[in-house]
Amino acid sequence: MTVWDRPEPPNRPVPLDRERIVAAAMALADEGGLAAVSLRKVAARLDAGPMRLYGYISTKEELFDLLVDEVYGEILPEEEPGDWREALRVLARRTRQAALRHEWLADLLGGRPALGPNGLAVAEATLAALDGLADVDTVMRAVETVSAYFTGAIRREITNLRAERATGLSGSDWQRASGPRVTKALATGRFPALAKAVYDGAHVDAEESFETGLDWVLDAVAAKLAGPQV
Repeated sequence: MTVWDRPEPPNRPVPLDRERIVAAAMALADEGGLAAVSLRKVAARLDAGPMRLYGYISTKEELFDLLVDEVYGEILPEEEPGDWREALRVLARRTRQAALRHEWLADLLGGRPALGPNGLAVAEATLAALDGLADVDTVMRAVETVSAYFTGAIRREITNLRAERATGLSGSDWQRASGPRVTKALATGRFPALAKAVYDGAHVDAEESFETGLDWVLDAVAAKLAGPQV
């Protein structure tokens, strides 16, 4: 029986429900990441004994499942997309925006399918937009491909944000600090392709990089959905 199917126990002097528990866990996660979340800490925030929570949630993993599903409620499109490409673009963008609000989400993306009500609703909305465009296996691979792209891009962006906070150096500050070593290495002539990328390549911000990569992946998916060219 999943956490969503398990009946909630009756209220006691300090009223509890999964909604309040998830809200408290979300606050802890937003403040200190997943390491800051435990059933004991959630119970303390709710002024309840830790054993009270076990009537609602059996493990920390179940609590994480509830947290992810709560965020999927933010990811769920507000309007029906116009076509499959817009549906996948909206999914990617809204997932990135949710991860920037809740950085801990990056640590939980890409695992097993989300089976909560909001996660299932997001999956349904996404697959419905591609229904009939190709056989079901092709559609599933299309969604997986786009999901793999934005999951990796989001994790990279969040990792960089965490590094900036940990070191106190912005991306441009880090580049300036690393400049002498990189310049010395490139001057050896052993890395000509890397030198060209460093000196001639355009430097874009995280959002522009995300959008460009997303366009390229969607173009590739479109080619597959179109089928072999005669």
